[in-house]
Amino acid sequence: MTTDGHALTRGEALHQQIARSIRNQIQAGRLRDGETLRSSRQLAEDWKVSVFTINEAMKVLAEEGLVENVSRSRRLVRFQGETKATPWRPSTPQVLMVGGFPGSGKTELARVLARLTGWPMLDKDTLTRPVVEAALEILEHSPHDRESSEYQQLIRPREYEATEATYLENIECGNSAIVAAPFIREFRDKAWVDRATASIATRGGQTTFLWVYCDPETMHRYMRQRGAARDATKLADWPAYLESIDLDMRPQGPFELIDNSASSSPLQVQASALVDKVLRASA
Repeated sequence: MTTDGHALTRGEALHQQIARSIRNQIQAGRLRDGETLRSSRQLAEDWKVSVFTINEAMKVLAEEGLVENVSRSRRLVRFQGETKATPWRPSTPQVLMVGGFPGSGKTELARVLARLTGWPMLDKDTLTRPVVEAALEILEHSPHDRESSEYQQLIRPREYEATEATYLENIECGNSAIVAAPFIREFRDKAWVDRATASIATRGGQTTFLWVYCDPETMHRYMRQRGAARDATKLADWPAYLESIDLDMRPQGPFELIDNSASSSPLQVQASALVDKVLRASA
Protein backbone atom coordinates (compact mmCIF):
# COMPACT_ATOMS: atom_id res chain seq x y z
CA MET A 1 0.00 0.00 0.00
CA THR A 2 1.22 3.47 -0.82
CA THR A 3 0.34 6.89 0.48
CA ASP A 4 2.04 10.22 0.10
CA GLY A 5 1.26 11.23 3.65
CA HIS A 6 -1.14 14.08 2.85
CA ALA A 7 -4.08 14.72 5.14
CA LEU A 8 -7.42 13.18 4.26
CA THR A 9 -10.57 15.09 3.47
CA ARG A 10 -13.26 15.71 6.07
CA GLY A 11 -16.36 14.79 4.05
CA GLU A 12 -16.58 11.33 5.65
CA ALA A 13 -15.19 9.91 8.88
CA LEU A 14 -11.45 9.52 8.44
CA HIS A 15 -11.39 5.91 9.59
CA GLN A 16 -14.05 5.07 6.99
CA GLN A 17 -11.98 6.72 4.25
CA ILE A 18 -8.92 4.71 5.26
CA ALA A 19 -10.94 1.49 5.50
CA ARG A 20 -12.38 2.07 2.06
CA SER A 21 -8.97 2.69 0.49
CA ILE A 22 -7.45 -0.44 2.07
CA ARG A 23 -10.56 -2.46 1.17
CA ASN A 24 -10.21 -1.44 -2.47
CA GLN A 25 -6.54 -2.43 -2.46
CA ILE A 26 -7.34 -5.84 -0.95
CA GLN A 27 -10.17 -6.55 -3.38
CA ALA A 28 -8.07 -5.37 -6.32
CA GLY A 29 -5.20 -7.66 -5.32
CA ARG A 30 -2.72 -4.94 -4.42
CA LEU A 31 -2.74 -6.33 -0.88
CA ARG A 32 -2.71 -10.12 -0.99
CA ASP A 33 -4.30 -12.74 1.23
CA GLY A 34 -1.86 -13.52 4.07
CA GLU A 35 0.15 -10.31 3.65
CA THR A 36 1.13 -8.50 6.85
CA LEU A 37 -0.14 -4.95 7.13
CA ARG A 38 2.08 -2.17 8.41
CA SER A 39 1.73 -1.39 12.11
CA SER A 40 -0.88 1.07 13.38
CA ARG A 41 1.86 3.56 14.18
CA GLN A 42 3.37 3.27 10.69
CA LEU A 43 -0.04 3.60 9.04
CA ALA A 44 -0.85 6.59 11.21
CA GLU A 45 2.35 8.28 10.02
CA ASP A 46 1.55 7.39 6.41
CA TRP A 47 -1.97 8.80 6.57
CA LYS A 48 -1.15 11.64 9.00
CA VAL A 49 -3.88 10.61 11.42
CA SER A 50 -3.92 9.27 14.96
CA VAL A 51 -3.26 5.65 15.90
CA PHE A 52 -6.81 5.59 17.25
CA THR A 53 -8.17 6.44 13.77
CA ILE A 54 -6.14 3.63 12.20
CA ASN A 55 -7.38 1.17 14.82
CA GLU A 56 -10.96 2.20 14.11
CA ALA A 57 -10.39 1.58 10.38
CA MET A 58 -8.93 -1.84 11.20
CA LYS A 59 -12.02 -2.66 13.27
CA VAL A 60 -14.19 -1.99 10.21
CA LEU A 61 -12.05 -4.24 8.02
CA ALA A 62 -11.87 -6.95 10.69
CA GLU A 63 -15.68 -6.98 10.96
CA GLU A 64 -15.82 -7.45 7.17
CA GLY A 65 -13.37 -10.37 7.41
CA LEU A 66 -10.73 -8.58 5.34
CA VAL A 67 -8.20 -8.17 8.17
CA GLU A 68 -7.26 -10.65 10.90
CA ASN A 69 -5.78 -9.43 14.17
CA VAL A 70 -3.10 -12.05 14.86
CA SER A 71 -1.64 -10.15 17.80
CA ARG A 72 -1.62 -6.64 19.21
CA SER A 73 1.08 -5.65 16.73
CA ARG A 74 0.37 -7.88 13.72
CA ARG A 75 -2.52 -7.91 11.30
CA LEU A 76 -2.94 -10.08 8.21
CA VAL A 77 -4.94 -9.50 5.04
CA ARG A 78 -7.70 -12.05 4.60
CA PHE A 79 -9.50 -12.34 1.30
CA GLN A 80 -10.39 -16.00 0.98
CA GLY A 81 -12.17 -15.76 -2.36
CA GLU A 82 -9.24 -14.27 -4.26
CA THR A 83 -7.82 -17.60 -5.44
CA LYS A 84 -11.19 -19.05 -6.40
CA ALA A 85 -12.07 -16.90 -9.40
CA THR A 86 -13.72 -18.97 -12.12
CA PRO A 87 -12.53 -18.11 -15.65
CA TRP A 88 -16.03 -17.91 -17.12
CA ARG A 89 -16.02 -18.26 -20.88
CA PRO A 90 -19.39 -17.10 -22.18
CA SER A 91 -20.42 -18.17 -25.65
CA THR A 92 -20.35 -14.50 -26.65
CA PRO A 93 -17.02 -12.91 -25.60
CA GLN A 94 -17.50 -9.79 -23.51
CA VAL A 95 -15.52 -6.56 -23.55
CA LEU A 96 -15.96 -4.36 -20.50
CA MET A 97 -14.71 -0.84 -21.31
CA VAL A 98 -13.88 0.89 -18.01
CA GLY A 99 -13.47 4.66 -18.26
CA GLY A 100 -13.25 7.55 -15.84
CA PHE A 101 -11.22 10.60 -14.87
CA PRO A 102 -7.75 10.15 -13.34
CA GLY A 103 -8.07 9.11 -9.71
CA SER A 104 -11.64 7.86 -10.10
CA GLY A 105 -10.70 4.27 -9.29
CA LYS A 106 -11.20 2.77 -12.75
CA THR A 107 -8.05 0.65 -12.53
CA GLU A 108 -9.10 -0.74 -9.16
CA LEU A 109 -12.54 -1.58 -10.59
CA ALA A 110 -10.96 -3.28 -13.60
CA ARG A 111 -8.72 -5.34 -11.33
CA VAL A 112 -11.67 -6.37 -9.16
CA LEU A 113 -13.62 -7.38 -12.28
CA ALA A 114 -10.64 -9.36 -13.60
CA ARG A 115 -10.28 -11.22 -10.33
CA LEU A 116 -13.99 -12.03 -10.26
CA THR A 117 -14.12 -13.34 -13.82
CA GLY A 118 -10.64 -14.54 -14.69
CA TRP A 119 -10.79 -12.39 -17.85
CA PRO A 120 -7.59 -10.57 -18.92
CA MET A 121 -7.22 -7.06 -17.57
CA LEU A 122 -5.89 -4.72 -20.28
CA ASP A 123 -4.81 -1.41 -18.79
CA LYS A 124 -3.77 1.22 -21.33
CA ASP A 125 -0.98 2.56 -19.13
CA THR A 126 0.45 -0.88 -18.43
CA LEU A 127 0.34 -1.77 -22.13
CA THR A 128 1.86 1.42 -23.48
CA ARG A 129 3.69 3.42 -20.79
CA PRO A 130 7.30 2.32 -21.52
CA VAL A 131 6.93 3.18 -25.21
CA VAL A 132 5.05 6.41 -24.47
CA GLU A 133 7.73 7.60 -22.04
CA ALA A 134 10.50 6.79 -24.52
CA ALA A 135 8.66 8.66 -27.28
CA LEU A 136 8.17 11.72 -25.08
CA GLU A 137 11.86 11.79 -24.21
CA ILE A 138 12.76 11.59 -27.89
CA LEU A 139 10.50 14.62 -28.41
CA GLU A 140 12.42 16.33 -25.57
CA HIS A 141 9.44 16.30 -23.21
CA SER A 142 9.17 14.98 -19.70
CA PRO A 143 8.28 11.26 -19.77
CA HIS A 144 5.35 12.18 -17.51
CA ASP A 145 3.93 14.80 -19.87
CA ARG A 146 0.25 14.23 -20.61
CA GLU A 147 -0.68 17.82 -21.35
CA SER A 148 1.36 19.01 -24.35
CA SER A 149 0.00 19.21 -27.88
CA GLU A 150 2.69 16.75 -29.03
CA TYR A 151 1.42 14.17 -26.58
CA GLN A 152 -2.24 14.85 -27.33
CA GLN A 153 -1.86 14.85 -31.12
CA LEU A 154 0.97 12.41 -31.80
CA ILE A 155 1.17 9.91 -28.97
CA ARG A 156 -2.22 9.62 -27.30
CA PRO A 157 -4.03 8.33 -30.43
CA ARG A 158 -1.41 5.59 -30.80
CA GLU A 159 -1.91 4.52 -27.18
CA TYR A 160 -5.57 3.90 -27.86
CA GLU A 161 -4.83 2.16 -31.16
CA ALA A 162 -2.52 -0.27 -29.36
CA THR A 163 -5.11 -0.88 -26.66
CA GLU A 164 -7.83 -1.48 -29.26
CA ALA A 165 -5.66 -3.94 -31.20
CA THR A 166 -5.05 -5.88 -27.99
CA TYR A 167 -8.68 -6.33 -26.99
CA LEU A 168 -9.77 -7.09 -30.56
CA GLU A 169 -7.13 -9.81 -30.77
CA ASN A 170 -8.51 -11.32 -27.58
CA ILE A 171 -12.04 -11.29 -29.00
CA GLU A 172 -10.82 -13.02 -32.17
CA CYS A 173 -9.41 -15.75 -29.91
CA GLY A 174 -12.77 -16.11 -28.18
CA ASN A 175 -11.61 -14.41 -24.99
CA SER A 176 -13.47 -11.79 -23.02
CA ALA A 177 -11.50 -8.77 -21.82
CA ILE A 178 -11.62 -5.91 -19.34
CA VAL A 179 -10.15 -2.70 -20.76
CA ALA A 180 -9.15 0.20 -18.48
CA ALA A 181 -8.34 3.66 -19.82
CA PRO A 182 -9.67 7.18 -19.21
CA PHE A 183 -11.65 7.06 -22.50
CA ILE A 184 -12.68 10.67 -21.84
CA ARG A 185 -12.41 11.88 -25.43
CA GLU A 186 -13.63 8.55 -26.80
CA PHE A 187 -16.72 8.03 -24.63
CA ARG A 188 -18.09 11.49 -25.39
CA ASP A 189 -17.80 10.79 -29.15
CA LYS A 190 -20.84 8.79 -30.28
CA ALA A 191 -19.17 7.93 -33.58
CA TRP A 192 -16.23 6.38 -31.69
CA VAL A 193 -18.57 4.47 -29.36
CA ASP A 194 -20.52 3.14 -32.33
CA ARG A 195 -17.34 2.12 -34.18
CA ALA A 196 -15.91 0.33 -31.16
CA THR A 197 -19.18 -1.52 -30.60
CA ALA A 198 -19.34 -2.53 -34.26
CA SER A 199 -15.68 -3.63 -34.38
CA ILE A 200 -16.24 -5.93 -31.42
CA ALA A 201 -19.58 -7.20 -32.76
CA THR A 202 -18.10 -8.13 -36.15
CA ARG A 203 -15.65 -10.35 -34.27
CA GLY A 204 -18.44 -12.05 -32.37
CA GLY A 205 -18.18 -10.04 -29.16
CA GLN A 206 -20.40 -7.81 -27.08
CA THR A 207 -19.48 -4.48 -25.43
CA THR A 208 -20.45 -2.97 -22.09
CA PHE A 209 -19.34 0.59 -21.41
CA LEU A 210 -18.65 1.45 -17.77
CA TRP A 211 -18.12 4.91 -16.36
CA VAL A 212 -16.55 5.27 -12.91
CA TYR A 213 -17.77 8.38 -11.10
CA CYS A 214 -15.92 9.75 -8.09
CA ASP A 215 -16.65 12.94 -6.17
CA PRO A 216 -13.89 15.58 -6.33
CA GLU A 217 -12.72 15.19 -2.71
CA THR A 218 -12.35 11.41 -2.97
CA MET A 219 -10.76 11.67 -6.41
CA HIS A 220 -8.26 14.21 -5.06
CA ARG A 221 -7.35 11.89 -2.19
CA TYR A 222 -6.94 8.88 -4.49
CA MET A 223 -4.73 10.84 -6.86
CA ARG A 224 -2.52 12.21 -4.10
CA GLN A 225 -2.28 8.84 -2.43
CA ARG A 226 -1.02 7.01 -5.50
CA GLY A 227 1.70 9.60 -6.05
CA ALA A 228 1.98 9.16 -9.84
CA ALA A 229 4.31 11.63 -11.52
CA ARG A 230 1.84 12.12 -14.39
CA ASP A 231 -0.62 13.65 -11.89
CA ALA A 232 1.75 16.40 -10.73
CA THR A 233 0.37 19.08 -13.06
CA LYS A 234 -3.21 18.37 -12.01
CA LEU A 235 -2.39 18.38 -8.30
CA ALA A 236 -0.32 21.56 -8.58
CA ASP A 237 -3.51 23.54 -9.24
CA TRP A 238 -6.41 21.30 -8.30
CA PRO A 239 -9.16 23.97 -8.59
CA ALA A 240 -8.02 24.82 -12.13
CA TYR A 241 -7.98 21.13 -13.05
CA LEU A 242 -11.54 20.68 -11.77
CA GLU A 243 -12.60 23.65 -13.86
CA SER A 244 -11.13 21.97 -16.94
CA ILE A 245 -13.15 18.74 -16.66
CA ASP A 246 -16.85 17.98 -16.74
CA LEU A 247 -17.72 15.75 -13.80
CA ASP A 248 -21.21 15.34 -15.22
CA MET A 249 -19.83 13.76 -18.38
CA ARG A 250 -21.23 10.34 -19.24
CA PRO A 251 -20.63 8.03 -22.23
CA GLN A 252 -22.69 8.46 -25.38
CA GLY A 253 -25.10 5.57 -25.64
CA PRO A 254 -25.95 2.83 -23.10
CA PHE A 255 -23.55 2.46 -20.19
CA GLU A 256 -23.30 1.26 -16.60
CA LEU A 257 -22.41 3.77 -13.89
CA ILE A 258 -20.12 2.74 -11.02
CA ASP A 259 -20.01 5.16 -8.10
CA ASN A 260 -16.66 5.09 -6.32
CA SER A 261 -17.31 8.08 -4.06
CA ALA A 262 -16.50 7.82 -0.38
CA SER A 263 -20.11 7.11 0.63
CA SER A 264 -20.94 4.57 -2.10
CA SER A 265 -21.11 0.80 -1.73
CA PRO A 266 -17.80 -1.11 -2.05
CA LEU A 267 -16.41 -1.73 -5.53
CA GLN A 268 -16.56 -5.50 -4.92
CA VAL A 269 -20.32 -5.33 -4.39
CA GLN A 270 -20.92 -3.17 -7.45
CA ALA A 271 -18.56 -5.28 -9.58
CA SER A 272 -20.27 -8.54 -8.57
CA ALA A 273 -23.69 -7.15 -9.48
CA LEU A 274 -22.34 -5.93 -12.80
CA VAL A 275 -20.77 -9.27 -13.70
CA ASP A 276 -24.02 -11.07 -12.88
CA LYS A 277 -25.92 -8.65 -15.10
CA VAL A 278 -23.49 -9.00 -18.01
CA LEU A 279 -23.44 -12.78 -17.85
CA ARG A 280 -27.22 -13.00 -17.64
CA ALA A 281 -27.53 -10.76 -20.68
CA SER A 282 -25.05 -12.89 -22.64
CA ALA A 283 -26.60 -16.22 -21.72
